[in-house]
Amino acid sequence: MVVVVAEYTVAEGNEAKVVELLQKWAPMAREEEGCRAFIVNRSTEDPRRILLYEQYVDQAAFDFHAARPEFKEIVLGQIVPLLDGRQRHIYEVVG
Repeated sequence: MVVVVAEYTVAEGNEAKVVELLQKWAPMAREEEGCRAFIVNRSTEDPRRILLYEQYVDQAAFDFHAARPEFKEIVLGQIVPLLDGRQRHIYEVVG
């Protein structure tokens, strides 16, 4: 199992647009055969901070996710330009 934790810091004034785009993207990601979880979280302390928690059955499923045209269009093309920062951490389930 591949676990991805992505942390976004949204540029001020773009919070609503990023949430709207993630609400469009998340159902598409959840429908992928290899996706086991795709959860969008927003900080209760700072609405500019968003955390994505994702699980994929294996590396191939994650690679499929990241190669989708919709990922490139929505995430890379529309969301990333609205961010001040983006970090991604990859984990594996061990227990």
